[in-house]
Amino acid sequence: MKILVTGAKGFIGKNLITELKNQKYSDIYEYDMDSTLEELENYSKDCEFVFHLAGVNRPKDQKEFLEGNFGFTSVLIDNLKRFENKSPIMLASSIQALLDNPYGISKKAGEDLLLRYNKETHAKVFVYRFPNVFGKWCRPNYNSAVATFSYNIANDLPIAINDRNVVMNLIYIDDLVKELINALKNHENRIDEFCYVEPVYTVKLGEIVDLLYSFKESRNNRFIPNTQDLFTKKLYANYLSYLPIDQFSYDLKMNVDYRGSFTEFLKTPDRGQVSINISKPGIVKGNHWHHTKNEKFLVVSGIGVIRFRKIDDQNIIEYHVSGDKLQVVDIPPGYTHNIENLGDTDMVTVMWANETFDPERPDTIFVEV
Repeated sequence: MKILVTGAKGFIGKNLITELKNQKYSDIYEYDMDSTLEELENYSKDCEFVFHLAGVNRPKDQKEFLEGNFGFTSVLIDNLKRFENKSPIMLASSIQALLDNPYGISKKAGEDLLLRYNKETHAKVFVYRFPNVFGKWCRPNYNSAVATFSYNIANDLPIAINDRNVVMNLIYIDDLVKELINALKNHENRIDEFCYVEPVYTVKLGEIVDLLYSFKESRNNRFIPNTQDLFTKKLYANYLSYLPIDQFSYDLKMNVDYRGSFTEFLKTPDRGQVSINISKPGIVKGNHWHHTKNEKFLVVSGIGVIRFRKIDDQNIIEYHVSGDKLQVVDIPPGYTHNIENLGDTDMVTVMWANETFDPERPDTIFVEV
């Protein structure tokens, strides 16, 4: 299929074209501001689907709204008519088409033009009124509060919030791209004349800012975001895309002594924490038990043995572990346990505990195995 994408270098266009190529669509005509009208004519001759994403949202002069959002749409439609090309057209409009402002008026004019074209030619049209869109590659300090706040917070720059209670309706770029490709396959979400992207997230601006700052702080407190909440999951992915290229990595606090080290890696409010334990050759760690806390040990490098003894029994149970064969060993409550490095190199163990460590209630009783 030959696909024409206007606004190809914009935020939505870049994400859409990338995924189209991922899905093996190869004949993509990319039209943007640096393209020529002659190129648009050539593309209009034989394209089989049009994603019309080009538009103006931050002009120097307000008259550019109509020129970019109505005038260019008119040029595109005239080309298709001239070549008698009735390929389907998708139009990126805005929820502001319902508002009486220069931008909204220009978007509404573009919608009306395309709907008239549909009635005149019976070419299928897909008119989407997008709310705010967020996600990777959105330009900060332009027309997206989420992109601006994400960029500024990730780069240690100040932000200005006039009203934390402002409610935003947001869609995520990957959800939008998925819907557009569904439209390409005639599986669009539609109500009457208009199509839509789902889900839409309704969130207060202050909540978004708080989440973004919590993402930044997660490098210090090691608490990862609650990715069970889909908006949080998507906002976190969006935030990471704005990290400075020299700040992808960050240090962890290693608790080091003669036995090796113990380092907390990740924490969650409800799923416990993950830590990395390094034991020197011949070292035994542990010799304690828990009432309720439980753990999982995974030796990823070196060789060793994990020993257990039920606290009211003398029988010792041994599990030999090695980085050559990855096995998870559960640490049940009521068993005192230890882990010994039997090799001549450091032994590295990934340890998960079902709760984050609370020094006020450690639930750790020291008893030799």
